[in-house]
Amino acid sequence: MTSRDDLPTQYTPADVETRLYERWIDGGYFTPAAVPGASAYSIVIPPPNVTGSLHVGHALDHSIQDALVRRQRMRGVATLWLPGMDHAGIATQNVVERELAKEGLSRHDLGRDAFVKKVWEWKGESGGKILGQMRRLGDGVDWSRERFTMDEGLSRAVQTIFKRLYDDGLIYRAERIINWCPRCLTALSDIEVEHSDDDGELVSIRYGSGDDSIVVATTRAETMLGDTAVAVHPEDERYAHLVGREIELPLTGRHIPIVADAHVDPAFGTGAVKVTPAHDPNDFEIGRRHDLEALTIMDERGVITAHGPFEGLDRLEARPAVVDALREQGRIVAETRPYVHAVGHCSRCKTVVEPRVSLQWFVRVEPLARAAGDAVRDGRVRIVPEEMAPRYFEWVDNMHDWCISRQLWWGHRIPVWYGPDGSSVCVGPGEQAPEGYTQDTDVLDTWFSSALWPFSTLGWPDDTPELRTFYPTSVLVTGYDILFFWVARMMMFGLYAMDGVEPFKVIALHGMVRDQFGKKMSKSFGNVVDPLSWIEQYGADATRFTLLRGANPGGDVAVSDEWAQGSRNFCNKLWNATRFALLNGATVRELPDAPTVADRWILSRLSSVVTEVDAHFENYEFAKACETLYHFAWDEFCDWYVELSKVPGMSADAPAVLGRVLDVLLRLLHPLTPFVSEQLWTALTGGETLVTAAWPEPPSSPDPEAEAEIAGLMRLVTEVRRFRSDQGLKPGQKVAAELDGIDPGHEAAVRTLLRLTPPGDSFSPTASLPVDRVTVRLDTAGAIDVAAERARLQKDLAAARKEIAQAEGKLGNEQFMSKAPEPVVTKTRARLTQARTDAESLEGRLAVLPVS
Repeated sequence: MTSRDDLPTQYTPADVETRLYERWIDGGYFTPAAVPGASAYSIVIPPPNVTGSLHVGHALDHSIQDALVRRQRMRGVATLWLPGMDHAGIATQNVVERELAKEGLSRHDLGRDAFVKKVWEWKGESGGKILGQMRRLGDGVDWSRERFTMDEGLSRAVQTIFKRLYDDGLIYRAERIINWCPRCLTALSDIEVEHSDDDGELVSIRYGSGDDSIVVATTRAETMLGDTAVAVHPEDERYAHLVGREIELPLTGRHIPIVADAHVDPAFGTGAVKVTPAHDPNDFEIGRRHDLEALTIMDERGVITAHGPFEGLDRLEARPAVVDALREQGRIVAETRPYVHAVGHCSRCKTVVEPRVSLQWFVRVEPLARAAGDAVRDGRVRIVPEEMAPRYFEWVDNMHDWCISRQLWWGHRIPVWYGPDGSSVCVGPGEQAPEGYTQDTDVLDTWFSSALWPFSTLGWPDDTPELRTFYPTSVLVTGYDILFFWVARMMMFGLYAMDGVEPFKVIALHGMVRDQFGKKMSKSFGNVVDPLSWIEQYGADATRFTLLRGANPGGDVAVSDEWAQGSRNFCNKLWNATRFALLNGATVRELPDAPTVADRWILSRLSSVVTEVDAHFENYEFAKACETLYHFAWDEFCDWYVELSKVPGMSADAPAVLGRVLDVLLRLLHPLTPFVSEQLWTALTGGETLVTAAWPEPPSSPDPEAEAEIAGLMRLVTEVRRFRSDQGLKPGQKVAAELDGIDPGHEAAVRTLLRLTPPGDSFSPTASLPVDRVTVRLDTAGAIDVAAERARLQKDLAAARKEIAQAEGKLGNEQFMSKAPEPVVTKTRARLTQARTDAESLEGRLAVLPVS
């Protein structure tokens, strides 16, 4: 805690942040008691990967969550923000395998048990770096309840729900088409596949001959070796005579049928598609509908296994070889290169993903997804913004069964054991498989364990005080980009495991962080923001405020270094204003019985700000909350009330009013900028901490009369300041003036703020400014060099008129208008508008200059 006498002259975040955070942790402020039935608020942090570092998306997500929990904690609610990490199966295994490769080893050299032990060692030594970075940002999480998706309790929860789902017939094993990484040698979830527009080729191939021939097009020519049909639309008359017949498949000697299937788009290409059930998800479904054979023609590493001249070639080597062979037979009808199309890549190693039929474990999602959709439809769960709800329904209403098995060693091993006679048994916690049985070698998809996160972290399957106090959680804060993948899965498992009780009441979605021009951040663009670098340079509060100032529900957040500097300047402004108040005796005490109109105005405005900020928090409109507080603190409090308070008679008790306003303002700012607000508030009030201080109530009733009166004073001062600036008068330069019609109670303030002296015997007004009911007459004759100022203004006016003539000439030229690009025309129009505005202003300033 900092006393008012110890507050440094400048705010240096590095001197404050670490010390304050450790004091918060030592004080136990972030560790709520679990009291079932008590008022509670809870958020479980979306678990970052154990391999990860804090990126700007994390920083936004955590800043939003921290703002929410800090406000609720100040409202006196038992508030839990539970931290933890995800074991990140494929990512972590890749990291450790790369470390082994440096020693010339592979995981197979160690064996499964030794490799898993090695991963745990790596986790203990190098994993979890992001947890320390979360402290740098100021995350007010309960570290005493930190969880890991593979800790003992969560592992038991995973085994428990797997067995329940298995026993209920909602988990099964089958051969299905899945995403496969030939490098990582594992199945991938949809979110582990990144699509990019790649240059490839589109080859049109003639199958069959003569009148029975048909042309198909493909970007993966090598897969034709596994074709088992050609499909056309049932109503496509061009091919009606071929449906049910067979044609020769080139290079293979096989004959395949032509089938009619409504999936085919007759308007796309030739209206005929090759069907490779074992290597394309759409073809797999066509194959199931028509009972087609699924021929696997490449192995798990993407090497061709089909007998013939291409056997043993990598799929990407086989592609041109197959095209060459077809060309030699005269089967190539057309070739397009380059052909840009969407290609899926493994998110970890960037290898092109191969759709592949494989024996895997699946969750039967239909009843679970239906329940997840109903929970939103009937209002038990609210999606913010509500415009995102249709996208959620589109996903859960059309969800395919979920492939949950991965061919990895790091992760939750599937608890199914196989007997020597082909029997199998699913083993729950505390159970043992029969002697002689061997366990399935696959592990579960990382998303399986993280889908349990809202309840497993609170102790499920046990009936714990935490579970009864903090479940369902209050809100899930996450990016809209994983609405489908993670959020939907948590909804399914939460409703299933917790007997229909939803895992969270609100799903608050935010957008992606982009650069100031709205471009997606990318290393290749060179526009990536490192939040840790910002924290070092500007402080955690400025970093948080910059991100939150752009955060509204569902919208992307644009940021730049310039805006971060602006946020740092805002923190400095608060610091300086508080130091001024303290140096002038500000304390938090009873307000004066007879406040002045300025006192009433600032308290009325502050009351409105409290109400507005509360509403913005309730609506997850953090950008609006930031803007409201920024403009009140900077524009109204610092720039106006602090200055008015310096004028004798403008405040009945300036130290009391300054103290009250700062007390409320710093409380309001604490969820957004916790460090600087804590440092200043403890110095002002002598209180222990803002973390548990009461959330403010409006300090007064609305006072529209005071607000209108001070608004008039502000208009008057602003207009005269603008005139002074236009005339080239320095801010501190004194000018003689008459004030006609002014409220006597305002005259001293107006003269002080505007540096206006009373008119003397030689007073001769050179300009008159009417503002509302007040007329200000000024004598600027001795304050400026009239001749020099007139010459400068005339020079600027001539330049503006020249710009007008040039722009009008271009815009009136038909040749220019027909040939110039639209951005050039738009820019010319903007230049003309600005030049006309400048000319009008300059003419006005010349008109009010005194005659020399």
